[in-house]
Amino acid sequence: MIELRNVSYRYEETAALDGVSLKIKAGEKVALLGSNGSGKSTLLRILAALYFPTEGTYLFQDKQVDKKSAKQLRPDLGILFQNPDAMIFNPTVYDEIAFSLREFGFEDIEERTRKIAANFALEALLDKSPLKLSGGEKQKLILASILAYEPKLLLLDEPTTAMDPKTTGWLIDLLWELDTTVVLATHDLSVAYESCRRAVVLDESHRIIYDGDKEPLMENIDLLVQANLIHKHKHRHKKFVHSHYHLHF
Repeated sequence: MIELRNVSYRYEETAALDGVSLKIKAGEKVALLGSNGSGKSTLLRILAALYFPTEGTYLFQDKQVDKKSAKQLRPDLGILFQNPDAMIFNPTVYDEIAFSLREFGFEDIEERTRKIAANFALEALLDKSPLKLSGGEKQKLILASILAYEPKLLLLDEPTTAMDPKTTGWLIDLLWELDTTVVLATHDLSVAYESCRRAVVLDESHRIIYDGDKEPLMENIDLLVQANLIHKHKHRHKKFVHSHYHLHF
């Protein structure tokens, strides 16, 4: 479904991705792991056809993605950014969900909007301003707005940042139920482990250093340290001081 061939991306003279090659099959749930600044968000934006490679090729369903073809792909792609406020621009929760349905020419807008709102426990908030929702509710709203038009590829950029533990658990359950292809960018190993079977790891040189099953990754301390996904610091328990590795949450 997705293929990146030796893709690089630069902001002026600064590299954000360096020679990334990746294939993702339809229906896969893939965790894109890396510390802040490793290139996760840039890679998601390339997959969403918001950015275009400085070098290399991006194929979506065997067709090359570029500025000319990007508009045709919009109904197939959905991206949830880390900050939901950057995506909210409608006066009510109802209008936020219905917006993309109108844009993409759906006829059953009322039915779809109310159904997805019910699925996301947002039906009581349909007349409310999205700006008055909590951070977790905003994330749920934007995700509902995306899934309402049933994209083939769902891209999530640190989606649990504003979520409390209960909402995070809800999201993890939802992802397992979806038939949609999902790429979840996070530095939270716990969320990645519970949400996806496959992990792709970017290190601070903006290259892929691991691509495979999540289980061997979690046992590879050296690689996790290289990717800056775990760290070590000292703990004091009364008079006893020791240090050990910690996951990033």
